[in-house]
Amino acid sequence: MYTRDRALQLMEEWTASESLRKHALAVEACTRGYGEREADRLGLAGDEREAFVLPYSVAGLLHDFDYDRHPSLEEHPYVGNRVLTEQGWPEAVRHAILAHAGYTGTPRESHLDRALFACDELSGFLTACALVKPSRSILDVDAAGVRKKMKDKAFARAVSREDMVEGAALLDLPLEEHITNCVRSLQEAAPRLGLEGTAAQG
Repeated sequence: MYTRDRALQLMEEWTASESLRKHALAVEACTRGYGEREADRLGLAGDEREAFVLPYSVAGLLHDFDYDRHPSLEEHPYVGNRVLTEQGWPEAVRHAILAHAGYTGTPRESHLDRALFACDELSGFLTACALVKPSRSILDVDAAGVRKKMKDKAFARAVSREDMVEGAALLDLPLEEHITNCVRSLQEAAPRLGLEGTAAQG
């Protein structure tokens, strides 16, 4: 019962907002990308590799699944975590979801914890960068342009630059490399994220 399809179904059941659904898919793409890199580093293959990567997908899909119904700091992500506990989702996934919200005080201990946090704000920022391109395509986004947009405090002002920088540090990566990794993950997922834009037609 612990599958990506089940996680996607749960996210969509609880999430009416189309933008929040797209955010979940974007965070999944980036977080899964780091799971795949870590699996490769560990030399995993086949079923073992897929089993290792699956929690990265699931945590990305479900990290905000309760937000539409319970957006307050008092309820999110606690309500969702109780539901996941009742349904028997793995502790590693539930811990990562708690840890992605700094105000819960949950330490970011595992690679999954750090990856989810690192991809949350950045994926939203990268989506915003894509949507202001004339093509409205993630295929036209690169790290240099993203770094420039980060300096513009009026652009995507709700996105924490500090969290993006901290996320790269948690993964022990230069910020530019972290941005590039996530851009590539989003480019691979562009069709299901609606981020191909007009670049796909060129």
